[in-house]
Amino acid sequence: DPWNAPDKPEYIEIEFEKGIPVSLNGEYMDGVSLIAKLNEVAGKQGVGRIDMIEDRLVGFKSREVYECPATVVLLQAHQALETMTLSKDILTTKPNLSLQYAELTYVGYWYSPLRTALDAFFDSIQKHVTGVVKVRLYKGNAVVVGLKAEKSLYVDDIATYSTNDSFDHEAAKGFTTIWGLPVQTWKSVHSEKSMDIKELKVVGADK
Repeated sequence: DPWNAPDKPEYIEIEFEKGIPVSLNGEYMDGVSLIAKLNEVAGKQGVGRIDMIEDRLVGFKSREVYECPATVVLLQAHQALETMTLSKDILTTKPNLSLQYAELTYVGYWYSPLRTALDAFFDSIQKHVTGVVKVRLYKGNAVVVGLKAEKSLYVDDIATYSTNDSFDHEAAKGFTTIWGLPVQTWKSVHSEKSMDIKELKVVGADK
């Protein structure tokens, strides 16, 4: 119980290789051993209790209580590492596919062709999710406080928006103009002051 957890936080480090957790606090171990150890460490800090209303396959709702310290910590650590190593478009696409994957597993469709296809996607995007994540465990909370990645897409000298940035700030002016054109066009067309009816001439229509 978080109320009975120690009054002092505990810091741990989890290493991932291609998206798979391989070590805890520098000690390499197999997946089963790592989860068992992390359950013990995070559980002691009150992490991992989930009390929720769940929708069953047949449609009715049930209250479920889970105790899964290792799962909660690993998910948060892994997602944090992904923010550093995956591109924006992949990060916005992955959550929907993750939900589909979980649903297939939940309803017993593990051997479906869709699950196999999703495996190919996840295996592909995890190739560079390698690094170390530092997590603070305290009173039921697991908070990522440090990240190190071999293939980090975060580059300080282009991400600070300061005068020391390595990219040409003048280039932003043209981009801003082009980026805003769709909104400017919409406003112009729908403005009360713009009542002119415009005709779009179709090429070849006069033949």
